[in-house]
Amino acid sequence: MSGEDDEKEAFRKAMRGVRPLVVGTRAAPTRRRPPPRARFARAERDAVLRESLEPPDPQLDIQPGDSLHFRRQGVPETVLRRLRRGDYRIESEIDLHGLTELEARAQLREFLRRACVRRLRCLRIVHGKGLRSGARGPVLKAAVNALLRRADLVLAFSSAAVRDGGTGATLVLLRDLGAP
Repeated sequence: MSGEDDEKEAFRKAMRGVRPLVVGTRAAPTRRRPPPRARFARAERDAVLRESLEPPDPQLDIQPGDSLHFRRQGVPETVLRRLRRGDYRIESEIDLHGLTELEARAQLREFLRRACVRRLRCLRIVHGKGLRSGARGPVLKAAVNALLRRADLVLAFSSAAVRDGGTGATLVLLRDLGAP
């Protein structure tokens, strides 16, 4: 037997018991899978839409020279005053210059998370004054302001004293989460 005959014989053995399709019959229709849905992307779009429909918060309308000041309910005014004066020792700093708003938000969230793990109390965030942002206003400064106001970890924040960056930097006081 030649090599070609061996191949033909092997094929016949493999096809034993197989019946040819009858011409003219249709195969059972296959059911199409539904298109994949991105649940988280949809939820994010819905949140952005809801946020865009809300009236603008006057505290979030930031101009390049504006100072940022915020304290949670129950935090004494003296704490904010001391923070503004720079009485607290800055334990860590992040510089967001040159980042897009999305990059800055992600890095700031990670910075706050790491500060929490390290049990830091006072931070400096350098975001710039927004003088080169044009008509959009100070994009990073506004993003920092909005994110810090929503972060439960933040007790208070204030624009830094001129020696620490002025309105281009924000000093942040975090909660003391106590011993682990």
